[in-house]
Amino acid sequence: MSQGTTRTTCPYCGVGCGVLAKHQDGITTVSGDPDHRASFGKLCTKGMNLGATTDPEGRLLYPQIRGQRESWSRALAYVGSQLRDTLDRHGPDSVAFYVSGQLLTEDYYVANKLMKGFIGSGNIDTNSRLCMSSAVAAHKRALGADAVSGCYADLELADLIVLTGSNLAWCHPVLYQRILAAKAKRPEMKLVVIDPRRTASCHGADLHIPLKAGTDLTLFNGLLHSLRKQGQLMPDRLASLDEVLPTLELAARGGEVAQVAAAIDVDVASVSQLFDWFAATDKVVTVFSQGINQSDRGVDQGNAILNCHLASGRFGRPGATAFSITGQPNAMGGREVGGLANSLAAHMEFGDVEAHQRISQFWQVDTLATEPGLKAVDLFDGIESGQIKAVWIMGTNPAVSLPDSARVRRALADCPLVIVSDCVAQTDTTALADVLLPAQGWGEKDGTVTNSERRISRQRAFLPPAGEAKPDWWILCQVAKAMGFGHGFEFANAAAIFREHAELSGLDNAGDQRRDFDISALAQLNDRQYDTLSPLQWPQPAGGPLQLQDQRLCADGRFFTTEQRARLVPVAAPVSAVPATTETGMRLNSGRWRDQWHTMTRTAKAGKLNQHAPEPLVQCHPRDAGQQQLRDGQLVRLSNGQGEAVLKLQITDAVRPGELFMPLHWNGQFASQAWINDLVAPLCDPISGQPAFKQSQVQIEAVSVSSVATLLSSRPLVLDGMRYWSRIPVDGGLLYHIGSELSPTALAQTLALRLPRQGQWRRLQGRSGARTCVAMSDGDQLQWLWEISADSDSLLGSGFSELLSQPFEASQLRHILVPKSRAAGAMLCACRQVSERQVGEAINAGANSVAALGECTGAGLGCGSCQGDLAERLRDAIPIPISIRQVS
Repeated sequence: MSQGTTRTTCPYCGVGCGVLAKHQDGITTVSGDPDHRASFGKLCTKGMNLGATTDPEGRLLYPQIRGQRESWSRALAYVGSQLRDTLDRHGPDSVAFYVSGQLLTEDYYVANKLMKGFIGSGNIDTNSRLCMSSAVAAHKRALGADAVSGCYADLELADLIVLTGSNLAWCHPVLYQRILAAKAKRPEMKLVVIDPRRTASCHGADLHIPLKAGTDLTLFNGLLHSLRKQGQLMPDRLASLDEVLPTLELAARGGEVAQVAAAIDVDVASVSQLFDWFAATDKVVTVFSQGINQSDRGVDQGNAILNCHLASGRFGRPGATAFSITGQPNAMGGREVGGLANSLAAHMEFGDVEAHQRISQFWQVDTLATEPGLKAVDLFDGIESGQIKAVWIMGTNPAVSLPDSARVRRALADCPLVIVSDCVAQTDTTALADVLLPAQGWGEKDGTVTNSERRISRQRAFLPPAGEAKPDWWILCQVAKAMGFGHGFEFANAAAIFREHAELSGLDNAGDQRRDFDISALAQLNDRQYDTLSPLQWPQPAGGPLQLQDQRLCADGRFFTTEQRARLVPVAAPVSAVPATTETGMRLNSGRWRDQWHTMTRTAKAGKLNQHAPEPLVQCHPRDAGQQQLRDGQLVRLSNGQGEAVLKLQITDAVRPGELFMPLHWNGQFASQAWINDLVAPLCDPISGQPAFKQSQVQIEAVSVSSVATLLSSRPLVLDGMRYWSRIPVDGGLLYHIGSELSPTALAQTLALRLPRQGQWRRLQGRSGARTCVAMSDGDQLQWLWEISADSDSLLGSGFSELLSQPFEASQLRHILVPKSRAAGAMLCACRQVSERQVGEAINAGANSVAALGECTGAGLGCGSCQGDLAERLRDAIPIPISIRQVS
């Protein structure tokens, strides 16, 4: 490792990849850490571009109260006095914290201690509620604890991997590439993808089961019934037979293979193949994620998967487990400290009298919350109703990410006190805050995170804080002191918090009473040992050496239930399959897009990550598009009783007829009307409280516009009154896509009034008259440029997005008005900067495989997350369309 390089951990998904970061001369460079056991030197395209996201532009730099800059001392005193006054006047449950899987474990620990221990309310919940709380509840029902048993190494040891509700290739690319690498070494290894969509994860799959949305329970109950018939059950690890039989009987009601196939709308041969492979394979790993969790039956779906693995003994062994993969870098760390409203610290639970006494004595409080608090959706309902009068939001953007998000925005606007601590100045949520507190971002903060395989890793600071930004734990401690709770928050640094957290995990935690989470061996780390701590998995109980190798929970056959045996949970599939289309419209699915993250506050700053998909879109099957006379690339409106969205249409047979798919990332900072969660009703799983983000019904219709435009500007613009706009940061400025009801001429006049008029005009118009391009430069620096047409197909679009970052000459305008056929198109490979056009040319030249495209262009040879895109281009087996247009 070179001098000045810092070992740290990626702040994106739950894989928890190791990063080597270096900051020199104002530039941050990153690479993968070859010694980190989660990733062994690999990074995905988002991780590779972390260096482009660490500049101070757009950061929240100083405290503000109602829009006015304040000192830290005044801001902290104000927040402390306001929270104290609310607590005294209205009681503990009038205050709430809404926190984030982006927080470090030390931040999370202090937030939970302050709310549950000292304020005395359970009203602290987290955005992790939105992505993995159903899996938590399923594990608790089956295993007696939130105990994800597996290791990433199991993905390489398995002989059969089943991905269900998980587009691993895009959402956890490093893990997907580990699977493909293992499969290349052992071609007999099988990969099955269960997903209504044909996703990028299908590229390397031996079998894709495109089941009808909402039929997962039917499929896994059918699998359990099939395993029973084939003599694959191993009851010695399970609870008594009386408890097992109801589960098996419910599974049998779904019928035989043919009935299951009919219910999920998949051919019998595919379902039979999955069942036979599972029964014939001893080492099976089923990976599940948001597609399973984000449902009003998410807990039952998780238990249906666990039932199959537990009943057949394919659990807790090398290469055999059911594996819940989290979406955020520290979702598991938040669970460890009690960041969910319905749990206590260190995996202790409400209702356990001994746990209450243990924690109260440890924290030296008599105000510990005794009842669960409000879960995320209910918490914001409480804000709307006036029950909660003060809310502190930390490191998350609920005005975008929660269901029925327009109502969430209204609730926050009416709340008497909204405090937001964040590192980003402008989000849909910070716009609604009374108090803004600048928090340190990745590269500035110091602490730990826990990934999906229970591996605790250090995030280390290598950057100076931006402006006056402070660590979240420090802000919380100072507010606690201002509220009069100083004796519990005298932490000198993150290491001191971690030691207390580790000590609490080991209290009364031995022998038959052992809880799954125990890191008490780390409670005696000094500051230097903490600073140099290597990544390691829990549990790490006191009394023995630290275990640095892979560990599996339940490997000895002992679980965390009272009887120390696993439980099968009876789960009933719907009486009839959920229809994809109903009289109310089409089913809307949502999920992550390859190069973006959450609400884009970080990834949108990296220019390379904006070239794959620069606009919000909705995917629709050709049959449905044809029935409604919709065409690819046009604007459409999605609507229902919750709200509406306006965005571009992409026609593809990757989605099922009757179903739509929309990325979740776009919001009011990046598009005029693309909040997908405005369309999502606040329907939740009754056990976990996790919202059903993938079950909305919507209408789709064309949006008529008279003109379209692409606009490149060195400064932000106000585009009120446009039917549609989206914007994306590019090097040197912003790229806008516009749809207007004005004529091209009138739109040009409107834009001319809104754009700065200093500089030299340059104008060039194509001979066809379909497309006009106008630019203004100040010397050799382009200030803005637009192209306007009545026909969106004639626009070059993102093809000139790099012009702001280089000297500009008037002669370049002639080259800008190139035929559309010469445009680069989408950037299919962000790592190697390989465009859609380059891939099309390689296919025309004879490249007929993903490997051949890699040899020709370099695409797919970086992080590998574009391999699914390359496979789609090969699947279509047609070159990129070419049309020649004369220009002046």
